[in-house]
Amino acid sequence: MLTTLGMLAAPLAQAADLDEIESRGYMSVATEDDYAPFNFMNNGQPDGFNKDVIDELRQYASFDVRQDILPWTGLLASVANRQYDAAITGASLTVDRLRALNFAPPIASAQHFYVKRKGDDRINSVAELSGRTVGVQAGSALLARLPELETMLEASGGELGEVVQYQSYPEAYADLANGRLDYVIDSIVPVNNLVSTRPDVFERGQAVSGGGFVGWPVPKTSPELLAFLTEFLDHLRESGRLAELQEKWFGESFDDLPTEPITTADQFRELAGLEE
Repeated sequence: MLTTLGMLAAPLAQAADLDEIESRGYMSVATEDDYAPFNFMNNGQPDGFNKDVIDELRQYASFDVRQDILPWTGLLASVANRQYDAAITGASLTVDRLRALNFAPPIASAQHFYVKRKGDDRINSVAELSGRTVGVQAGSALLARLPELETMLEASGGELGEVVQYQSYPEAYADLANGRLDYVIDSIVPVNNLVSTRPDVFERGQAVSGGGFVGWPVPKTSPELLAFLTEFLDHLRESGRLAELQEKWFGESFDDLPTEPITTADQFRELAGLEE
């Protein structure tokens, strides 16, 4: 994968908390490149919501921000293993992820919806997803919350069909378009982006999960960095810049998101309204 500085190389230092980051003069962040509108490539350069946020962070911080672009499937592990100081990406919070990572205050909603082919009259409700083939990204939060869809289907006498995992969502949507899948599950922001850019091909369905959040993962061993990123997001929110970037990239601002870091499964369940 290419980075803004050339070929991907291992970071020069292991993840550190804020005092060491300030001492060494830079923060190392991991992003991905194939999850619009959070992160994607445009004419060979990073683009999207998080690219704009990293630009803001470089102006706000007293140290440099060094960015590497990684495949999604290894990105969260690289932060949990302290290879990077944080990931600035479109990561949905889950109970399992909170066992290994803390999350800065959410930047977007992550409620899940199904997407079908435009004009596919076989599917007009959640109940009609029963037994059909669904695509999701490998290692994504969608997998962790599929039991919510299973419960919805069982309530109407249905069942979850075959689940096909993909390295990236563009691959899943390509298979949906060509008929290899019946539907794909994704969170509201990329779903809205997909449908707005390809309205003749895809159609958004109903919600298949309860509430959820997108945030930036930080190692459990970096509480001062987590506080710094919280203060940075407070700055963006209070200046109006966060809402401006949400409107630009997501088509709407999310004014009712939590403003505190999320660090435990119980806190996440309470904020998302999930049952134990």
